[in-house]
Amino acid sequence: MMTQVMVQPSSWVDSGIKISKVRNLNLFKFSDELQSRLEKLSENKKAGILTSEDEAELTGILELDRIFTLLNAKIIAES
Repeated sequence: MMTQVMVQPSSWVDSGIKISKVRNLNLFKFSDELQSRLEKLSENKKAGILTSEDEAELTGILELDRIFTLLNAKIIAES
């Protein structure tokens, strides 16, 4: 098993998260700034120019994305 370093997803709680109403449901979304950062980091990874610090940040954002996917799926299923 390989250990992976990541920025803690909770570090974006104050600034990177918003709740959006979609079909009368409140769903978790990234702020515009965090979404832009995710896209930039993903582009840099594809280009092979991601630093180790950027890789840790990308890993944390992707983990937060997985958490949101699970939470939003539960919200939708229970509606």
